[in-house]
Amino acid sequence: MKGISGAYDPATTESRIYKLWEKSGFFNPDKLPARHKKPYTIMLPPPNITGSLHMGHALNTLVQDALIRWRRMQGRKTLWLPGTDHAGIATQNVVEKALKKEGGNRRDLGREEFEKRVWQWREQYGDIILDQLKRLGASADWSRTRFTMDKKYVEAVEEVFIHYYKKGLIYRAYRVINWCPRCATSISDLELEYEEEKGTLWYIRYPLKDGDGHITVATTRPETMLGDAAVAVNPKDPRYKKLVGKTVVLPIMNREIPIIADRDVDPKFGTGAVKVTPLHGTLDWTIAKRHNLEEYLVIDERGRMTKAAGKLCEGEKSGDCRNLLTEELKKQDLLEKEEEIVHQVPHCYRCNSVVEPLPKMQWFLAMADLAKKALTPVKKKEVRFVPPRWAKPYTARLEQERDWNISRQLWWGHKLPVWYHEPKCVPKPGKKTDFTKCEDVQVARKEPICQHCDAKYIRSDEVLDTWFSSALWPFATLGWPKKTKDLKTFFPTQTLSTGHDIISIWVARMVFSSQEFMGKNPYEEVIIHATVLAKDGRRMSKSLGTGVDPLKLIDQYGADATRFGLAYQSMGNQDMKFAEEHIVMGKKFCNKLWNATRFVLMQNPPTLPSPTKSSAIAKYAKTPADKKIVAELLRTQKKVEKHFEAYEFGHAAHLLYDFFWHDFADVYIEKSKKQMNAPVLLLVHLQTLKLLHPLIPFITEELYGHLPVKNAKSLMIESWPHD
Repeated sequence: MKGISGAYDPATTESRIYKLWEKSGFFNPDKLPARHKKPYTIMLPPPNITGSLHMGHALNTLVQDALIRWRRMQGRKTLWLPGTDHAGIATQNVVEKALKKEGGNRRDLGREEFEKRVWQWREQYGDIILDQLKRLGASADWSRTRFTMDKKYVEAVEEVFIHYYKKGLIYRAYRVINWCPRCATSISDLELEYEEEKGTLWYIRYPLKDGDGHITVATTRPETMLGDAAVAVNPKDPRYKKLVGKTVVLPIMNREIPIIADRDVDPKFGTGAVKVTPLHGTLDWTIAKRHNLEEYLVIDERGRMTKAAGKLCEGEKSGDCRNLLTEELKKQDLLEKEEEIVHQVPHCYRCNSVVEPLPKMQWFLAMADLAKKALTPVKKKEVRFVPPRWAKPYTARLEQERDWNISRQLWWGHKLPVWYHEPKCVPKPGKKTDFTKCEDVQVARKEPICQHCDAKYIRSDEVLDTWFSSALWPFATLGWPKKTKDLKTFFPTQTLSTGHDIISIWVARMVFSSQEFMGKNPYEEVIIHATVLAKDGRRMSKSLGTGVDPLKLIDQYGADATRFGLAYQSMGNQDMKFAEEHIVMGKKFCNKLWNATRFVLMQNPPTLPSPTKSSAIAKYAKTPADKKIVAELLRTQKKVEKHFEAYEFGHAAHLLYDFFWHDFADVYIEKSKKQMNAPVLLLVHLQTLKLLHPLIPFITEELYGHLPVKNAKSLMIESWPHD
């Protein structure tokens, strides 16, 4: 048959069709036809430049692309803005590993040369995941692609930092933070990943100074006891009322420490008496400040015991110290018992190392007022979650939000616009100088000048938390702080689609950032897509062998089959157990669609205008079968519309599958062989391709190009069926 082969081959079709789309320019809202007026914007959650496509990306890309293609066909001025995140910790780790293979390290290179290496790596590998999204059919406006380390984006980040600082919301303070020994940097509370692990609860006797017995404390980290400053009990716990105010002798260290009462002690944990190690626990830090306790640093940044830990453990790794310590406690008959437990252990979200609480001088963003700005729109339902239940964890987290540790001890990222005065003041020649007026710290884009001496300012060597910059994504990508045409046209956006794991770490931060700098919410609705699990219900993991590579599925079955199979499985449950048989079904569905088109073309239908309203096809209907298929098309069309409005793409896929395979192919086509009505056959098939296009764009575009449609350009800008 002229123009269409006997079998569908996605391998030869999809790349060719994607090039046609890019050549058309219709991904760019500025190049859409005149009927596309009202903006509709989605910001692609920026993947890390270290990332590669996984099933979560594939599902989220399907959701966003389906929405963009649907709205584009409806006549909206669609912008799907793509980009990547510099991913401070992850990218630095990747480049450091590469250096290690070469026999070097970043400190040998120095910071400037290391940054050059990272940029080289980014130029070579940083856009790989965006190219992979194209293979899946993503119709994003690649001409507007942004990167969080672009010059203009860096300027926006600095503008935000300076704004918060001048407002008094950014401050520097010494306090216990989460420290990753592997990444050698601080991380925020929201960057911790708690993993359930088997552990031990050690019950240790602390002898009373007066010789009248002991008090037993329970701990999962006995090595930190070397830095204890007190034993704490709850003031309402009747078991210990007589002991509050007494003194105990800290085992091994033989240091006298008090027994105190504090409201934050959980009387149900262990014995109800806990050790207080101010510099090695966030709760301990809080308690210590309330009671003005001494501070002892016994574990350093590398996870090794310090001199303050005493002769027994000095220089040892914390894990080895634990073993030495518990053995010594047994010898002294101070280890009462050991209890096997299962507990939640905090790990670094990037390298999976166990996180160590350590005291550090850090930069913080005060969150009290900003948390309220993020809470209010959700409570008023100005920002709506889909499914709605995700508003609850969003709200719960913000209601207990602590100040955000925003500084990182990395070499890759947005440098803090913070400048420190040289240690010594330098007199100005021939002038008397009051050195007491010299400012130790200044916040500015460029190096400030000391007005009182000739000393220089040195820029901070710390960088900002990656999430600080990504919080600006909805408006910084559009040119803010400049009042650009894009910013005026496409902000606020309409829809965000993302995973549940970054609701607090990203979604909430975009809300308060947009409120603070734009005075508007960044989006109207937040779709929390399903988590794609392995078929057995386990989390997908390459290392565990439970991961599924969507690129391999595309190679084997095609992008459309992969998309349709994913959509077909997505039926509203938050966990989606991936089943490859649905992708196989998607492949068969595409083949059926291909063969049905061949049949339609064999009937030599006349060239007809594409109907905007499906009901217009009724004028060509002659037989009961014609009228029935037009009526079924209308019913299906209306239901699909409702499912798209509700973001129920799985339900839409099921409906379209049943309509096309059974009502159209099995029933109507079979009957049409006896009573041929080529116009109805053509137009019903055309409308079906339109309805399917947001889910399976490649094959529908290809088949549309073969149909005798007047003034045909691209299915991508055809009118969405409506009545």
